[in-house]
Amino acid sequence: MSTFISASQLFLQDLSFMDAVLVLLGVALVFGTVMLFQPLLRGVARAAMMVVKPKMSKEEQLNRRKMHDAMLLKSMLNSPDGSPSHAAELYALASRS
Repeated sequence: MSTFISASQLFLQDLSFMDAVLVLLGVALVFGTVMLFQPLLRGVARAAMMVVKPKMSKEEQLNRRKMHDAMLLKSMLNSPDGSPSHAAELYALASRS
């Protein structure tokens, strides 16, 4: 903790009022620019995410859901306990297909 205090005192020792004002103006300018271009930056971020992880098509989503339902059905059928809630879930899965 004392190293942080001594480092901050060393930095603040040579800092004048005008330097502090310039730093604050620079921070405000950067913040304002980010706020102004926020929709553009958000779009660029979404485009980058789509490059990394592309969105699945409707057919792929349907096939993935069917595969998940089939695996869930298989695990329910192979489970040792036959609770009534499993019957309701099996009925819901069967009605989805």
